[in-house]
Amino acid sequence: MAGVYVHIPFCKSRCRYCDFYSTTMFASRWEAYEEALLNELNLRAETFRSCVQADGDKVETLYFGGGTPSLVNEHSIANIIQAIRSAFHKELSLKEVTLEANPGDLTREKLQALKAAGINRLSIGIQSLNDNLLHQIGRRHTAKQAIEVVHMAQEVGFDNISVDLMYGLPGQTMQNWISDVEAICQMNIQHVSAYCLTYEEGTSLFQALERGEVAELEDEILNQMQEYVVNRLSKAGIVRYEISNYAKPGFESRHNSAYWRKKTYLGLGAGAHSYDGKFLRQANPDNLDEYISAVSQAQSVGLARLLHLQDEQLTEDDLYNETVMLGLRTMKGVDSADISSAYLPYFLTQMQRYIDKGLVVKDDTLFAATQEGCHILNRIIEDIMI
Repeated sequence: MAGVYVHIPFCKSRCRYCDFYSTTMFASRWEAYEEALLNELNLRAETFRSCVQADGDKVETLYFGGGTPSLVNEHSIANIIQAIRSAFHKELSLKEVTLEANPGDLTREKLQALKAAGINRLSIGIQSLNDNLLHQIGRRHTAKQAIEVVHMAQEVGFDNISVDLMYGLPGQTMQNWISDVEAICQMNIQHVSAYCLTYEEGTSLFQALERGEVAELEDEILNQMQEYVVNRLSKAGIVRYEISNYAKPGFESRHNSAYWRKKTYLGLGAGAHSYDGKFLRQANPDNLDEYISAVSQAQSVGLARLLHLQDEQLTEDDLYNETVMLGLRTMKGVDSADISSAYLPYFLTQMQRYIDKGLVVKDDTLFAATQEGCHILNRIIEDIMI
């Protein structure tokens, strides 16, 4: 199962917690950026087709991420989808086409147009249903807008909707969190991503933390919030399948699952990453002007090598570490059959320590974190990696 990711690096405003590459120059730069995206696709299609064919796979997923993809007009979205269909028509078997959206960008008419363009899964960035908390983190929609957009999308015919929630927000209480999760359980949506806020260096929120204007929540409260969302969503039939992701059976994110399973994917756009499914990762320039200029130069002579991709050749250590890190993030866990013989004794020894502590459970060849282990998952992963 291969996938294509399209990065839309534009936002109307910058959320205070976000450290992803984005810019607010949408109106003045979108036309040039769309042209660059299509030209990059043209330049890289043959190499990606070869990887997909060599694996005997099909391109099953397409994901518009950002940034804020819902800023883009539906005609451009349809144009990009059609270009991808044309580029990979022999390798294509699209089952999931996702678009990340801000509730403030979606009207009934736009939702209808996006559905007609080929989007069959929405990922709506709600984050919180408390207006004070939304303002605190720099979101530009209200709780009312978020609820209305979910209902509107359902009425339009979207039957695969994911929403993002965040916990650990500055000033957030347990009651705030319970209220948010309970409201989501009443919406009849198919997927929830629930993330713990991370204060990333360089962000506005991190700077506020350093100035003492906000404070991080205690680990005990964060663990209680995590346990609550796991248990409450499970009662609603939305089951945890990855450390931060929950779904009704059959509605797990195919695209993200391919990342965790180390499948081949092509990333298009400024700052996008790609992987050949074996030893090579590539990253596009994470600067809008540099990206557009590189694509223009490469397109003028038809040479993909002029795209200024940053190549990373993975070592055996890298492959082991990624297998551990990605596998342990899923509730299925790491399959020891995927660990090479050179690393297996070390892996089994390290894992046994956490099994003895009740933080990891073994089922045949699978090693997965328990609910208690999920609270300190990063620590476990770091300890088991080389």
